[in-house]
Amino acid sequence: MYTPESELKTKFKSRWSNLTRARRVNGSSFGLNTYGLYAYDSVWLLANAIDSFFARGGNVSFSSDSNLSDLQEGRLNLDALKIFNGGSQLLQSIVKLVYSVIWPGQTTQKPRGWVFPDNGKKLRIGVPCRVSYREFLNVKGTDITGYCIEVFQAAFNELQYGVAYEFVPFGDEKRNQYPNEILRSMQNGELDGVVGYITITTSRTKMVDFTQPYIESGLVVVAPIRKLNSSAWAFLRPFTPMMWTVTGLFFLAVGAVVWILERRTNEDFQGPPIKQCVTILWFSFSTLFFSQREETGSSLGRFVLIIWLFVVLIINSSYIASLTSILTVEQLSSPIKGIESLVTGNDPIGFSNGSFAQKYLTDELNIHSSRLVPLNSPEEFEKALQDGPNAGGVAAVIDKRGCMELFLSNRCGYGIVGKEFTKMGWGFLSAFPKDSPVATEMSTAILKLSERGDLQKIHDMWLKRSACSAEGTKQAVDRLPLKSYWGLFLLSGIACSLALILHVIRIVHQYYKYSDSDCESSQSRRLQSFVSFVNKREQEVKSRAKRRRTEKSSNKLLHEDSSISGLEDQSV
Repeated sequence: MYTPESELKTKFKSRWSNLTRARRVNGSSFGLNTYGLYAYDSVWLLANAIDSFFARGGNVSFSSDSNLSDLQEGRLNLDALKIFNGGSQLLQSIVKLVYSVIWPGQTTQKPRGWVFPDNGKKLRIGVPCRVSYREFLNVKGTDITGYCIEVFQAAFNELQYGVAYEFVPFGDEKRNQYPNEILRSMQNGELDGVVGYITITTSRTKMVDFTQPYIESGLVVVAPIRKLNSSAWAFLRPFTPMMWTVTGLFFLAVGAVVWILERRTNEDFQGPPIKQCVTILWFSFSTLFFSQREETGSSLGRFVLIIWLFVVLIINSSYIASLTSILTVEQLSSPIKGIESLVTGNDPIGFSNGSFAQKYLTDELNIHSSRLVPLNSPEEFEKALQDGPNAGGVAAVIDKRGCMELFLSNRCGYGIVGKEFTKMGWGFLSAFPKDSPVATEMSTAILKLSERGDLQKIHDMWLKRSACSAEGTKQAVDRLPLKSYWGLFLLSGIACSLALILHVIRIVHQYYKYSDSDCESSQSRRLQSFVSFVNKREQEVKSRAKRRRTEKSSNKLLHEDSSISGLEDQSV
């Protein structure tokens, strides 16, 4: 903490020295430090606040605090404490005397950040001259354009202060410069920053500050692809084995549920056991083509069926769409399956000259440097892939995904094989001191561009791909897993469960209404009676119940007639 020298501070120190002269011990002064100054300011503030308090008619009075009444028992006697009744007014007086934060320059206005004078030295932003992928960076003398340049300019325009800068081409425009070359120039003070598609790596972050990555780009493998005949079992590829299993089980389950709901009222679901089993299987799988011939008569059966037909519609549509994609994309194949097959093989591998890919392949994947072939341009990539390893070319090329997508945009004979095997990003470099706010604020500006969608607009304007790129960038279509449809199966399962519960309640109600079983019979006999009741047709149960009611009515009438006749005989 530091208190600047001032006339007020000098006078106070003089008064303090005079005040403490009588209290000096052995000639030593009663020292005054920054904390003492803070204490004096606090007392001065409180004294002036009390003066203001009395000037506004305030008086000093105290009262008991009801919150302390519960603390009567104890040695501290906290219940005897009083509170100042004018506390809120005194606080207002204190607040009126307190300033907000005073920033350097004796101003209460918060500064916006670093301010560079208009007539100051311009920042020298290095731009590496690249001979490949000019959509990212294109240097033609003083005319410098490209995706990276536009993102850099858009981010700089978001800063809250003005910064003058100029682009400085770096390189001879005949070869791709190694990133470490331009980093050394920054460390030597020749450049103040760099803009370009330079990958962020751990070793480079130890040298300079990077901004937030503005494009993700890991390493991918690109190899020639050729057309192959489709597999005889390709029709099974749209779904995973678990998806096939669950779908088949649900077909059987729904068929069984509909049979249970319909068998007591619908003749189509009645007959010998073998016929009923065939009916369940036929009805279950015929719903796949919406061609079930059995009609559902009950409301619960129709409810279950309509939900299941909706599920079948979604599954059908997804299967057809996925199968169509598989039969189209699966024709593209390559002997190279990904980075794993390259590591275990002996074929030469191409990489972009100046890229970090060379160090990654040798240090991390232990690929011998003799197998690596540096290439400088997309044209060299294409020629090396066309020649192949047997004619002096390469089996595959490894480079950043963003660059490879541009390479594939008009070259349909090649494709990305396997998966992306690193996760990197491109960022602007800053040669300002470590932890400077410039790199941080540039990162914030990039995030703002991304949130507003401006970053995507710039990407689409410079890096828009053609249909050929979409055809060759991926060879395999992901199979549809069960987790993509669990909501539909859950809906169908709930519908079946609800229908079965209501059906059981309805049967139990009919049993007690129409059954002639004796309530005093044993539990086993009642269970046998209930099972027998369930196996009977509903119409038959109702007819028997109606017939019994008619017989009871007839018997009652006959009994009444005989009673009347007996009375008449007695009277006679």
